[in-house]
Formats: sequence, C-alpha cells, structure tokens
Amino acid sequence: MVTCHLKYIIDPYQLAAFEAYGKKWIELVNRLGGIHHGYFMPGEGANNIAFALFSFPSLADYEIYRNRMQTDPECLETFRIATENKCIISYERTFLRPVFE
Repeated sequence: MVTCHLKYIIDPYQLAAFEAYGKKWIELVNRLGGIHHGYFMPGEGANNIAFALFSFPSLADYEIYRNRMQTDPECLETFRIATENKCIISYERTFLRPVFE
C-alpha cells in the first residue's frame, strides 16, 4: 500500500471553496480506485494549512489513477474551479508506506 500525503497552503479567506474542493476529491479518488482518508482543515494554529491523505494498493495503481484523472471530466472540472477561485496557493505531495503491526 502507498499513501499520498498532501500538505496545502490555502487562502484562509477561501476555506469554504477549499472544503468544497476537498469533498469533491474524496468522491473522485474513491471512484477512481483509491481510498480517501479525508481532508483536514485548519482548526487551532495556522489558518492557511490543510492536509489530505489517500491510499492505493500500490504505486502502480496510483499511476493508473493519475493517468485516468488527467482525462476524467469531473476531475478536470474540479481542477478548473480551484484554479479560478485560487483557494490553493501551493501544495506538497509525499508518498508514505503505512505500518500497522
């Protein structure tokens, strides 16, 4: 299993737009073969940092997802909306290997 950890720098005045974006990606990742573990919005502390975690059975499965999302109409529309409302300033993507037992 591989888990993608995303750290977002977001516009703190666009929290509602970013949350709507996140909810859409949860649905999209799950539909395209992943397991989304949720978005984590600012609470206490920094008001412009958010996180997301989602997993795929393997890095090869993640690559299949990446290829599919580049042509999926719903994915493209979700990217377009986030680009227009500028709720995301930047992001970092890290791949992790979970340890359970």
